[in-house]
Amino acid sequence: MSIDLSRMPKLGFGLMRLPEQNGKIDLEHVCRMVDKYMQAGMNYFDTAYVYHGGNSEKIVKEAIASRYPRDSFMLATKLPAWCMSTVDDRDRILNEQLERCGVDYFDFYLLHSIEDGGNGETYERLDCFNWGLAKKAEGKIRHFGFSFHGSPAYLEQVLDAHPEVEFVQIQLNYADWNNPVVCSGQLYEILNRRGIPMVIMEPVKGGTLAALRPDLEKMLKEKQPDRSIASWALRFVGSLPGVMTILSGMSTAEQMDDNIGTFTHFTPLTDDEKELLLRVRDIMLDVPLIGCTACRYCTDGCPMNIAIPDVFRAVNTMKLYNEEFRPKNFYKGLLAQHGRAGDCIGCGQCESVCPQHLPIINLLKEASVKLDA
Repeated sequence: MSIDLSRMPKLGFGLMRLPEQNGKIDLEHVCRMVDKYMQAGMNYFDTAYVYHGGNSEKIVKEAIASRYPRDSFMLATKLPAWCMSTVDDRDRILNEQLERCGVDYFDFYLLHSIEDGGNGETYERLDCFNWGLAKKAEGKIRHFGFSFHGSPAYLEQVLDAHPEVEFVQIQLNYADWNNPVVCSGQLYEILNRRGIPMVIMEPVKGGTLAALRPDLEKMLKEKQPDRSIASWALRFVGSLPGVMTILSGMSTAEQMDDNIGTFTHFTPLTDDEKELLLRVRDIMLDVPLIGCTACRYCTDGCPMNIAIPDVFRAVNTMKLYNEEFRPKNFYKGLLAQHGRAGDCIGCGQCESVCPQHLPIINLLKEASVKLDA
């Protein structure tokens, strides 16, 4: 059963950065966001076994599956290599996910974060591709694919070995198009050439592209005064052929409203708008930033409880805005519940799971010089 792209909403609701209250997911807030999203005629939800420490899948049952007919929404989740050691773990995790989410099948099921070595080797060793096809035959999975954080050459290798893959999820945004580590543009060209539908993650680069430097925002606002800065990033991705769904990890009703507005009456970038956006990108990338997307994979296993993405956010803010008071004040607030950047013991757990392949240990040392003094 091939994917009917005409049924796919352009905007997908990513359940990785849900609103929280008192350290827990704010169910009431999430329900309001789900209702608004569904009422706008959109229905693709993306979660994963590890998001919010497993609570993202649980919130699916409470906010979606128990409140809407099963055929009214599409649900995607992922099998994590780093939580498996034997073939028995595949069924164990899938069955747990079905129970958590309160459903009897997943519309889209992904092998989570394939990259060169590491996760890719685990999925091959545990025969996860053939297993996925078997689960599809059983009706527990409707469409089978993977999310990818590796090199273009490795993507070609995986696709050659597994022509059964129906879709691939990649990180893509205008800032990372030529990024030598993320390689958004090259990954897109490979998938588009092969005619493989794409789900796009990080279209706003973890919020980085929703708020630019004042001079860059002015350039975009002069062209389109009524459009948000985030809408430019979403329209860039939405203008590309072959894109199935664009995920946004919306945390507030305001973000939801803005994104729904962007996609309800979607208009691709004009040639003039694209030229302007790429000029903004070139100016923006003259400032070297830490390429963290705040996925938070690094934080769960940190023995020193360092809020690594938030530390990097403070450092990037200092670089972008050339001021210290606000980012240092933000960092000071983190220390009430988290370790200092200088507390890093160099264990490497964070670097082993970072989709962006950042040298986190060295970056924390540099951050400590700026923030712990």
